[in-house]
Amino acid sequence: MKRIFIDGSAGTTGLRIRERLAARDDLELLTLPEELRKDASARKEMLNLADAVFLCLPDDAAREAVAMIENPDTVVLDTSTAHRTSAGWCYGFPELSFEQAEKVRTAKRIAVPGCHASGFIALVYPLIKEGVLPADALLTCTSLTGYSGGGKKMIAEYEGEGRDALLDAPRQYGIAQGHKHLKEMVAITGIENAPVFLPIVADFYSGMEVTVPLFASALCTGYGMEEIKEIYRKYYNTPLLSYCDEADESGFLSAAALSGKDSMQISVHGNGDRIITVARYDNLGKGASGAAVECLNMVLGVDAYKGLEL
Repeated sequence: MKRIFIDGSAGTTGLRIRERLAARDDLELLTLPEELRKDASARKEMLNLADAVFLCLPDDAAREAVAMIENPDTVVLDTSTAHRTSAGWCYGFPELSFEQAEKVRTAKRIAVPGCHASGFIALVYPLIKEGVLPADALLTCTSLTGYSGGGKKMIAEYEGEGRDALLDAPRQYGIAQGHKHLKEMVAITGIENAPVFLPIVADFYSGMEVTVPLFASALCTGYGMEEIKEIYRKYYNTPLLSYCDEADESGFLSAAALSGKDSMQISVHGNGDRIITVARYDNLGKGASGAAVECLNMVLGVDAYKGLEL
């Protein structure tokens, strides 16, 4: 039985990972009493005792935790931003290619993708890889998310009594174009220019809809909407990540359509001139804890979908 330790289990992502793993009979969850949860020596002992460790911590704390690990066999799955583009770390998005899946299976250091970044990368990576988009393409990306992505503090703001009336309407953020996910969005897709990125949080608990619009005139010669659809069909055909024709709900696309699920759905809309590529998933699922558990399953050599809600 493999021993698992969640460092930062009191946060939103840590709690969700714990919920997913608690019911499994193939894992032993290592825990610390509340009074030792932040004790460095107690944490270090657990970090080195575990076969696999989830880091659900702020970036600096995640780096400090990694530095405590001396056991060469301990697998680290970091859900923070700290190591997503770091040398020696595997980016935990196995659906991108067979090679990427093999890297995840054998990695000792795995960086779990960011929630917004997951949708953007799923949409853009294959188009760059297949030569549909030039690497120097100028892109925009809109990402609509539920408020749970902001963690305990934001959840309390939206669900507390006497909340601010401004929360009744969607709110755009990251307006200085310095969002922390941009770095991995560029690095993993291979684009040369960061997109104009428009994240928006709205008054629903969970769900995410990432949209990357494309002008057909900006595509490489010989490619259009039908070719893009075919590429997505080729890349994404598993229960966890799939392409779907006619994915809309009578002309609408709800960002909460996959709330509570760990899967991601890719779709393409528009016309011959203006194309809309869309990724829908749960910001707490494929955008966070679901992706983390998927990577753990692959490392352990069990069914990648074990314990996930598809």
